[in-house]
Amino acid sequence: MPWKNQGGGPWGSGPKGPWGSGPQSSGPRPPDLEDLLRRGQDRLQQMLPGGYFSGLGIAIAVLGALTIWGLSGFFRVQSEELGVVLRFGKHVRTVQPGLNYHLPYPIETVLLPKALRVSTISIGMTLISDPARRGTTVRDVPEESLMLTGDENIVDVDFTVLWRIKPDGVGDFLFNIQNPEGTVKAVAESAMREVIGRSNIQPILTGARTTIETGVQELMQKTLDSYGAGVLVQQVQMQKVDPPQQVIDAFRDVQAARADLERLQNEAQTYANRVIPDAKGRAAQIIQNAEGYKGQAVAEAKGQSARFLDVYEEYRKAPDVTRERIYLETMERVLGPAEKLVYDPGSGPNSGQGVVPYLPLSELSPRRQQQAPAAQTQQNQQTQGGTR
Repeated sequence: MPWKNQGGGPWGSGPKGPWGSGPQSSGPRPPDLEDLLRRGQDRLQQMLPGGYFSGLGIAIAVLGALTIWGLSGFFRVQSEELGVVLRFGKHVRTVQPGLNYHLPYPIETVLLPKALRVSTISIGMTLISDPARRGTTVRDVPEESLMLTGDENIVDVDFTVLWRIKPDGVGDFLFNIQNPEGTVKAVAESAMREVIGRSNIQPILTGARTTIETGVQELMQKTLDSYGAGVLVQQVQMQKVDPPQQVIDAFRDVQAARADLERLQNEAQTYANRVIPDAKGRAAQIIQNAEGYKGQAVAEAKGQSARFLDVYEEYRKAPDVTRERIYLETMERVLGPAEKLVYDPGSGPNSGQGVVPYLPLSELSPRRQQQAPAAQTQQNQQTQGGTR
């Protein structure tokens, strides 16, 4: 018997399936795909008189295919990207972010590198994500960070490089180097080793970081330009510069000693700046006093010489009178401040009998006692003036 006369198929009567349950009768049933395709074909035949393979049908199909093929040339460039359009594999132009168009494949294709994004490469250290702490940890990479200085010391240098693609070098970046990030990292490590190898360890550990960063950046850019890499090095940042872990305590002691040396030198320089001007002032004062004494002595000598010449001229005119005058003036100058006792012994037979053999002459003259301190003070002043 035919299946339609069995009322449900070989599993019995009713709309049941092989497992004893039929389809659910509640809810809308899904559309039949075959029925939809059949209806679409019927409508297409009505729109295309003569069938699918008529001239008009073929033209419409070709036109639709060409339209879809032409529309496939539209593409979007994101904000960090630049579009590199290739025509049969050759770079023909570069387009900016936004909606753009190129000839459909296979005539033209497009590449979208992240040309406007600044990338970071770390040398000497590796960032490892730590889910337990919800962050990242830094792990040192000694084979990259340990470097030899110019004075044959070892220094541990960790640094990062910020780089991007040149706006006019996207084609060079895509086609001249195979592994751009690896190339930039290798060039950065090589440049840092060269700059460190030309420097001594002391400036590297103290105040030469800016100079080293600038030198590494310039050397990296020169090397990458020689490769035609199309890479622009924006900045080199030194993160950590320390001696090796095994000798870091000894280096810190040396640094402390150098700091003490600089402090003592500064203190000595401060003392010298305070003492030297004072000594120079006293020396200038002594020199000025000596110059004044010199001028005074020379003037007095010239005056005495002139006076002597005047006296000599008068002596030539009247020798006797001048000689007696000089004698009297000399005796007056010599005997004037001296203590004198004048007595007349007489000329009789009893001459000299009234003179006592010893007299306390110093006690008989109070004038000498008064003039002695004044004369001593004047002598001391003259001695001090001569010393100056």
